[in-house]
Amino acid sequence: MLLKEIKTIFHKELDDIYPKEEVDSFFYIFIEHYLKLDRFVLVLQPNLVVAKEEEQPLFEALAALKLEKPIQYITGTAHFMDLELKVNEHVLIPRPETEELVEWIITDCQLERSRELKILDIGTGSGCIAIALAKNISNAKVYAIDVSTEALEVAKENTQSNNVCIEYIQMDVLNPKEIELEFDVIVSNPPYVRELEKQEIKDNVKAYEPTIALFVPDEDALLFYKAIIAFAERHFSKKGSLYMEINQYLGKETKALLEAGNFSEIELRKDFFGNDRMLKGIKL
Repeated sequence: MLLKEIKTIFHKELDDIYPKEEVDSFFYIFIEHYLKLDRFVLVLQPNLVVAKEEEQPLFEALAALKLEKPIQYITGTAHFMDLELKVNEHVLIPRPETEELVEWIITDCQLERSRELKILDIGTGSGCIAIALAKNISNAKVYAIDVSTEALEVAKENTQSNNVCIEYIQMDVLNPKEIELEFDVIVSNPPYVRELEKQEIKDNVKAYEPTIALFVPDEDALLFYKAIIAFAERHFSKKGSLYMEINQYLGKETKALLEAGNFSEIELRKDFFGNDRMLKGIKL
């Protein structure tokens, strides 16, 4: 079949679900991923023929898109900062907002180049935060924890493929085991979407991304933040910095937890959409 005919089929099947520009993007991502073809190939070779066996993954991907499966789960890859990461249904797809949190930490850690920094990522998922920090902070020893065995397997694969060294620990921060380590920096992007906010979440996120990493009960929406702060207080070095991604609607409430914990230099930052999204506090 002609490649341009497959592109036409993509639009016929998907234009009622996605914007046409997005369908184009999907098509080009797939031909690059599965066929190793440049996105401009149809300009140079408008009558390019695709072999029967090469068609199959494209049409399988098309069928998955019709079910609104996220493209990252179809290709099995996602991008975060300058990293390429494996993702599957056991881990969240990394978000651009989280990149801002990581960039904040990297900037702050540049002021501490004279000593080794021990950094902990709580609820690491794909490992995106931990790996990005290990890549960009040369004097860091990075640790990461997650409750999910499957998520840790993904994170370890991503660690290896991105040529960094991270020590992983399986642990539930809500029921933590004691570890004899102290950290200079602790970061977390925990579950924070309340059940009442589910209607704001896209259907494809609710259908495919792990609910354990997304949702919290309405009656105790900050339970992970309480646990993270308590854990941090026990495992900080002399002066520790805590960074957290937060629910945009609960910025003041989450900040109050740090104030109650006697953290200093507390800073609440907005993301590029103008939403309260990041919180930092220092424990002396």
